[in-house]
Amino acid sequence: MNLQKRIELLFRLQKYLLDDDTEWQNIKLKAAAHNGWFTPEFINLSVENIAGAFLQKEKLEGWAAHYHLDDNIGGKNIGIVMAGNIPMVGFHDFLCVFISGHKQTIKLSSKDEILLKHLIAKMIEWEPTVEAFIKFAEILKGCDAYIATGSNNSARYFEQYFSKYPNIIRRNRTSVAVLKGDESTEELNHLADDVFQYFGLGCRNVTKLYAPSGYDFVPVLKAFDKYKYFADHHKYKNNYDYQLSIALLNNVFYMTNGSLLLLENESIFSPISVLNYSFYDVESGLPETLANIADLQCICGQNGLAFGQAQNPGLMDYADGIDTMQFLLTL
Repeated sequence: MNLQKRIELLFRLQKYLLDDDTEWQNIKLKAAAHNGWFTPEFINLSVENIAGAFLQKEKLEGWAAHYHLDDNIGGKNIGIVMAGNIPMVGFHDFLCVFISGHKQTIKLSSKDEILLKHLIAKMIEWEPTVEAFIKFAEILKGCDAYIATGSNNSARYFEQYFSKYPNIIRRNRTSVAVLKGDESTEELNHLADDVFQYFGLGCRNVTKLYAPSGYDFVPVLKAFDKYKYFADHHKYKNNYDYQLSIALLNNVFYMTNGSLLLLENESIFSPISVLNYSFYDVESGLPETLANIADLQCICGQNGLAFGQAQNPGLMDYADGIDTMQFLLTL
């Protein structure tokens, strides 16, 4: 497969993703039944984002041109350990390796082992030569380089196993939002998307707000009512009830709309159903330089991404700020 053939195949995949094909619809339902966090709503959101941001033909051609890709086959076998926090979260890694011409051996998360496996099987059905480029395995051995995504704990094991090889190892990351105090209702509604989409499980989900001193959170909580139906999702509700109990037992001040707890906390990480916040003085600015916080994936609001864009990364928005494509091209 030359470069143009690979791009055309990915473009065909885009059309399949957006199609009402009965087999594809049943696969999405199967993935939703397999993992309670993968609701049909959020599976479709992930699919739409992948189709729109990653698989448009013009975008793929522009991306390939940026790196001066050609028909030369990479020839290396890349081992990929994928996470399973949101539907097809590892798709961009798969895409980078496939478009670069390298082979890949993928270890899927048990939480997300249905969707991507089906899509690759479909690509093989359309173009049998794909089978020589993409394999799945429970244990990754004998690869020339590795890309592994997981928690801080699993990253220690990845470093031990893969340290002798070229690698990209990703750890826990999260995102924050900076409020100025003059946000419109529309902006706050978009902020709700940044916080709640995928139940807040993604590294691009906002888990901490920085608000001006004396900020009124009532409009924020009203905007968050957009996702108040989360209280009917049993896995999410269990987390909310647990976190509320902890706050009550510890006599901690909290604000809530019935489906999310707002807690004043310095940590940029917050558990499911909780959103941390801190105040800052507008004249003095933020007490810390956010750009220097190693665990940040993205910043929304003031001097950052527009509200509502956190879960819409483009082809050039690489996780952890590490250029995956450049890594692959230097092997």
